[in-house]
Amino acid sequence: MSGFRKRPSGPVLSRDEGTRQLRAVRAAHEALGDVEAVRAFLNGHHQGLDGRPIDLAVASDDGLARVEAAIAAERPASTGLAAGTGT
Repeated sequence: MSGFRKRPSGPVLSRDEGTRQLRAVRAAHEALGDVEAVRAFLNGHHQGLDGRPIDLAVASDDGLARVEAAIAAERPASTGLAAGTGT
């Protein structure tokens, strides 16, 4: 073993960025349930957010709050919860 480590192939997130990414993924999974729906929502362009939700969530706390609000609005009506009310 040479002692050399393989460099990450993509950008490395800071601790705060990673935490925001995790929160966005968890919120989307809780609201949408289906893994494919979560991927599509987070990685696709969202008209109301004017960008990719995952990029906005990772970039700042304000972006994460906007994404979480958009996720709440996407929550299927069949969950029995009114969007944004928590009841």
